[in-house]
Amino acid sequence: MNTPFIYGVAAEQMYFTDRENETKRLLLNFENGLNTIIISPRRWGKTSLVNRVFELMKDHQQIHIVRMDAFSVRTQEDFYRLFATEIIKQTATRTEELLENAKRFLSSLVPVVTMSADPMNPVSFSLKSVNREYGEDVLTLPERIAKEKGIHLIICIDEFQQIGELSDSVTFQKKLRSVWQHQHAVSYCLYGSKRHLLMNMFGKRSYPFYKFGDMLFLERIPIEYWYEYIQSRFIQAGKHIDAPFVDDIYTYVDGNSSYVQQLSWLVWARTDKEVNAEILSEAKQDLLHQNHALFMEQINSLTSYQLHFIRAIMAGKASEINRKEIIEEFELGSSANIATIKKALQKKELIEIEGKNISFSDPIFIHWLRQNTYLFS
Repeated sequence: MNTPFIYGVAAEQMYFTDRENETKRLLLNFENGLNTIIISPRRWGKTSLVNRVFELMKDHQQIHIVRMDAFSVRTQEDFYRLFATEIIKQTATRTEELLENAKRFLSSLVPVVTMSADPMNPVSFSLKSVNREYGEDVLTLPERIAKEKGIHLIICIDEFQQIGELSDSVTFQKKLRSVWQHQHAVSYCLYGSKRHLLMNMFGKRSYPFYKFGDMLFLERIPIEYWYEYIQSRFIQAGKHIDAPFVDDIYTYVDGNSSYVQQLSWLVWARTDKEVNAEILSEAKQDLLHQNHALFMEQINSLTSYQLHFIRAIMAGKASEINRKEIIEEFELGSSANIATIKKALQKKELIEIEGKNISFSDPIFIHWLRQNTYLFS
């Protein structure tokens, strides 16, 4: 039996809900070779959306999609190695072609090929090292392969914000764009989990990737789509959940798609026939308990000023955080110190900032803080 709800991994097929407009737009971009940048808060379904479009495009003969995850990239050399390796691996349909392409397109590099007895993975291919002097050869690799095969390649890079964390990042971004913007047989879909870094990279005029492609901002999935999704899964198991409880689940997690799925699962697992207030309350406590160790680790890494700042946000003082009386009441030091605190908490992915609005990145974090006020004493 399939689990009725899924979280912690990309939601695909029966677990994918709504995103109809975003799916159509991304599919149209892919089919027409437009670069796309997807930006949204963490766990709002970026990867699920991209995977959904992959599924819809699986029968396209002239379009080939290459996926890679830049999460482990720490240097420019790491990126070059990842980029070249995944393109060679994912554009080959058989072992012989992989080896042939590695030899033809990467003659200046040293590929590492390991044979295995595993019929599912007979060949392990990687590049031992890629020095910066070979950077342009690597970056032009997809265009050369696409032209020779007579196809269009779509390169999808998850956790692309890691590029913004590299040393001499802006110079490296200039190099990437200077090559990629002249490619006609390749387009790019770039996305990741650190919204503020991606907004800097793609939303500021002073950065190389400004206006690199279509900016797709994901919003919350409206609650009306969740009623049928959640209630149908209870019905399939001979259970029932009234609409007001669906409202409560959605509101408690602030519409975060992953948490909607997780809390719905915790409620579903406790329900024999009918959801009641006690079951929902127990599920909420379980959700807080599951996140306790993570949140404690995050809190323990904070300075006193950062803790005071969080207390001020919890008290609803975000829009007036720079007022003298608020600074004094919450012991924030000075206006200059507040700017430093904001930057640090944003880097730790604890807060999101939009103009004067400051919110917690994780909607469960504030519920947990309210249950653990002793941390501020």
